Amino acid sequence: MLRALIFLLPLALTIYAFIDCLNTPEDEAKHLPKIAWVFIILLFWIVGPIVWLAAGKPRHAPAGGRTPSEWHRGRRTAWVAPDDNPDFLKSLKDEKALRDEKALRDESRSDEARLDEREADLRRREEELRRREGGAGPGDSAPPATS
Repeated sequence: MLRALIFLLPLALTIYAFIDCLNTPEDEAKHLPKIAWVFIILLFWIVGPIVWLAAGKPRHAPAGGRTPSEWHRGRRTAWVAPDDNPDFLKSLKDEKALRDEKALRDESRSDEARLDEREADLRRREEELRRREGGAGPGDSAPPATS
């Protein structure tokens, strides 16, 4: 039983420190980049997690009434519902403006240009129909003679 405890205690400490390091934001990891702390925790099995908990993990102010620093106060974010989020509302307005602009461009095309496109499409379809029925169209050569 004691042998298992000697193995499981450092393993649990390593797993705890590894997950704690991964959940810590990149800018709150002290002294080294976060990826370096991950390697230290995983490579130095017993010492790495202890060093992370002692030196790499940010310490929080005690609950003795001290206020957080200005840096921490500015970093706090509160969840905002989509209908109250100004960025989301701005993106909706931008999308609507793009749709309206596209609609205006489509409407500004002249009716004559649309009519010309439809006539050209109709002529193309009529030629295809003639070819299928065996008749030669204006762009086709005469059908091959059968012997």
